[in-house]
Amino acid sequence: MRKIDISWRIFGIYLLVLVLVCVFGKASGQISVSQFNASWNGSNSVDYLDKLTECEVMNVSIDEGTWQKDFGIVVVPTIIVFNGKEVERFQANIMMVMEATRKEVQNIIDEIIYSDF
Repeated sequence: MRKIDISWRIFGIYLLVLVLVCVFGKASGQISVSQFNASWNGSNSVDYLDKLTECEVMNVSIDEGTWQKDFGIVVVPTIIVFNGKEVERFQANIMMVMEATRKEVQNIIDEIIYSDF
């Protein structure tokens, strides 16, 4: 009877699992999209953030706290894409209406994910 050495197979599977954890662990959970707005401008809030994929979404009211100063918000709404640090910023026009589309924001998220490969 022939003895099969499975240690290399186990080692290969272990390496594959490690690579997948590194790739998917890095791509998911770190990317976040934050919308900064004020209560008096609520009618101009972006409604497509919940439809973005592969990211966490956060709505921040600059009415309280130091959010406006901390993130340099000069116009509302402002959408910032983070990947540990600020990657992209979308600001509303002079009428305080966001012109950036869901597709434009999603493209930035996708670029971040694909750049990890």
